[in-house]
Amino acid sequence: MRTKTTKAQNDRGEALGTRERVVRAASRLMQRQGYDGTGIKQIAQEADATLGSVYHFFPGGKQELAVAAVRHGDEEFAGILREVLHAEPDPARALVACCRLLAEGLRTSDWADGCPVTATALGTAGRAPDIQRAAAEAFARWRSLVAEALRAAGIAETDAAELAHTVISTLEGAELAAQVSRSEEPLRIAGQHLARLADSYRPR
Repeated sequence: MRTKTTKAQNDRGEALGTRERVVRAASRLMQRQGYDGTGIKQIAQEADATLGSVYHFFPGGKQELAVAAVRHGDEEFAGILREVLHAEPDPARALVACCRLLAEGLRTSDWADGCPVTATALGTAGRAPDIQRAAAEAFARWRSLVAEALRAAGIAETDAAELAHTVISTLEGAELAAQVSRSEEPLRIAGQHLARLADSYRPR
C-alpha cells in the first residue's frame, strides 16, 4: 500500500498539479509518521507548495487534508486489489499474490510504508469523525472488491461477504506485523492460510 510516485510526477512521468502533490505528500508522510506526527508545514515542503496554496485547497486544515490523504490511500490499494484479482481469477492464488506484493512494498521501503489509511485513522480515533468515516469507506470498498471476486469464483453471497471481512482484517494485521518485525513472514503465512480458507469455501 505504499505510495510509489514522486512528489512532482505521476507513474507516467506527467507533472502533478499542486493539489495532487499536496495530497500525495500528506498520504506519504502520515503513512510513515501518523497524523499527529505530521504537520502542515512539512506537507507543504514535501509537496513543493506554499502554505497558502495548501490552505487554498484545504481550508479545513489538517483534518480536511487527512481525509483526502485517506481517500488517496483507499484508491491506491483498491487499484492494487483490482489488478491482482483481475490478473488471477482464482481467489486463493490472488490472495497469495496480494500478500507477496504487500511484502515486496514493505521491504522496498525498508519497512517504513505500511497502510496509509490505518496509520492516519488510528491516530485520530474518537476525535475526527470525518477521517474515521473515510477510513471505514476504504475498508468497505476493499471488502467489496474481494467479495466480488469470491462470488465470481462460485462462493455463496453471504459466505463471500463474511470471508471478505476476514481477508481485509488479516491483510491489515499481517502487514502491521510484518512492518514491526521487519520480516515478510507474517504476510507470507497470512497469504497461505487465506488461500486455504478461500479454497475451503469453493463449491466442489
